[in-house]
Amino acid sequence: MPDEKVIPYGSPAEQLHTLNEAIYKILAGGQSYKIGTRSLTRADLATLIAERDRIEAQIQGSGNGLLAGAYAADFGPDNRR
Repeated sequence: MPDEKVIPYGSPAEQLHTLNEAIYKILAGGQSYKIGTRSLTRADLATLIAERDRIEAQIQGSGNGLLAGAYAADFGPDNRR
């Protein structure tokens, strides 16, 4: 039995790079095109952008700890000016 090639999804940074390439191809070359009897339709631009936004948020929030990327403020009486 031949070895099946597994294509990994890659790291979030690699996924982001792939999504940006796909978005660029649509913006530069169009959503779809036809040459003779053959045609190509690329993925939906809105879907790609939504996925890119999700991956970017994942990358920004992937720090150390439960609340990575969060900010805290202390408005207690000792901190008033």
